[in-house]
Amino acid sequence: MAVKRGYGQYCPLALAAELLCERWTLLVISRLIDGCSQFNAIHRGVPRISPAMLTKRLRQLQEAGLVTSPSTPRGMPRTYVVTPAGQQLAPLIDSLAVWGQHWARDMCLDDLDPGFLMWSMHMRIDSARMPAGRTVLAFEFTGAPRDCRRFWLVNEDGRVDMCLKDPGFEVDVRVRSDLRQFIEAWRGIRDLRAEIRARRIELFGSPGLTRSFPDWLRLSGLAVYPRLRHGRELKLSREAKSAG
Repeated sequence: MAVKRGYGQYCPLALAAELLCERWTLLVISRLIDGCSQFNAIHRGVPRISPAMLTKRLRQLQEAGLVTSPSTPRGMPRTYVVTPAGQQLAPLIDSLAVWGQHWARDMCLDDLDPGFLMWSMHMRIDSARMPAGRTVLAFEFTGAPRDCRRFWLVNEDGRVDMCLKDPGFEVDVRVRSDLRQFIEAWRGIRDLRAEIRARRIELFGSPGLTRSFPDWLRLSGLAVYPRLRHGRELKLSREAKSAG
């Protein structure tokens, strides 16, 4: 017997869940709300989705009236724009993310995606506090798969680009850390400055630049919300708070 896609209920919550609770959909619409407007930019923000699935989800969001794709001149990349109906999801997604910071399960090894970490970080770099001109940050994560341990962030007078390959510029600050520990610091579970002082997050470069690094990196927007679920992460966050 064929499995029905819908819930078979007129309840507006059920009707909304039919669309929004399919795998990847909320993450895709979240990246669009964040300002990603082209396919490759959206894919970088949801790196584990296949291109075919991303295409399918974008089409479904357009059919639902949450996203539109204006016509573009020949040879120009296609763009996607959130409609007013899609934009109304922003506070709901924000609230769900805060709930996740409070109560979702502790992270497991499979959750530690360095590509998503770097995409998130490049959206949060405070370029106004960085030196004028070009500043290059190189990251190396132990505990990550061998083919995705190194990343670069390049700030060029306020424009921050994430690079998966060496951009060929002189590096100003090198950052080396265990991937899990860095993600825990990024999420506010650990204290970033304490991790740097303890050299669990190692910085290499001129003293002036390495001292400034914590000021450049604004943590996840959810880092201000405490962990509430009992487990390893709650214990770490309490230890970080007491050490601070």
